[in-house]
Amino acid sequence: MNRAPLKWLGAAAMAIFALPALADSGVEARQWLERMATAMNQMSYQGTFVYMRGAGMETMRITHIVDEQGIRERLYSIDGPQREVIRDRDGVRCVLGDGQAVMEDPVVTGAIFPDIPIAGLDEPTSPYGVKTGPLARLAGHHGRRITITPRDEFRYGYDLWLEEKSGLLLKWVLFDAHDNMLARLVFTELRLGNDIVRDELHSTTPLEQFTRLESHMPQRQVMTRADPRWVPSELPPGFTLAAHSHQEEAGENVFEHLVYSDGLASVSVYIEQADPDFGVAEGLSRLGTANAFYRRLGARHLTVIGEVPPATVRAIGNAFPAAAPNP
Repeated sequence: MNRAPLKWLGAAAMAIFALPALADSGVEARQWLERMATAMNQMSYQGTFVYMRGAGMETMRITHIVDEQGIRERLYSIDGPQREVIRDRDGVRCVLGDGQAVMEDPVVTGAIFPDIPIAGLDEPTSPYGVKTGPLARLAGHHGRRITITPRDEFRYGYDLWLEEKSGLLLKWVLFDAHDNMLARLVFTELRLGNDIVRDELHSTTPLEQFTRLESHMPQRQVMTRADPRWVPSELPPGFTLAAHSHQEEAGENVFEHLVYSDGLASVSVYIEQADPDFGVAEGLSRLGTANAFYRRLGARHLTVIGEVPPATVRAIGNAFPAAAPNP
């Protein structure tokens, strides 16, 4: 008797019955991510965490309060150079003791806690796979593991551990398509609700040492237009134009900013008049877990930057025409 057809039918039946389970896993993961988004914005928490990025590591303390006064947050380093950020209804104030540019510091920009867009992440056409994993014990709490896996080499993935009762983020790991760890954050101690010591919102650093973030924001008179002037010939799979702005002087386009996103990762493209004193060489550059690509476009300079693999920023940068397009 030929058993090959029976084996094939058995395998097919197992695959069919497995499809609902895979779909249910995606739905469950989406529900956990929705809980995380709510918890990180609406819950009060306080704790100590270790943040590792590349070869660097630092221990930080955070107090995040949500009450009738709105959201108040204080974040400061326990070891290494002095780094402190205070966020409240009066704005953002920071102290950085390592000389790093304010807008490039993940502690200031809030990039240490990933913002995970939920819409479309669990769709069949998504460039990511998402699934729910087992429980683990972290900082005295049980956390559910959620894995967001890239389907190709043009994006990174995340492992997230979310507190079982609230969905609060306990740990995250950023990894590439080959499962190499690029960055990690993990709470070593975490308090919720009435256990929070509210006095930790008050800084011991003299007020005159703080810098208001607003004073470092670029002062540009930026206008938006329906269609970008600069258009890439081809983008990596899944990336589409998400935002666009430009600046004009005397009818000439002197600055253009385009943002391309796959729903989770975002890449910024800046095209502006070339500065003859600009000392950065053309090609790739690494900035922590982000990568940048620089290129000359005739009389203009192109910069592509994002927390994506080098191949992504290079592909996007090389897709722009070398000559200025017509107005």
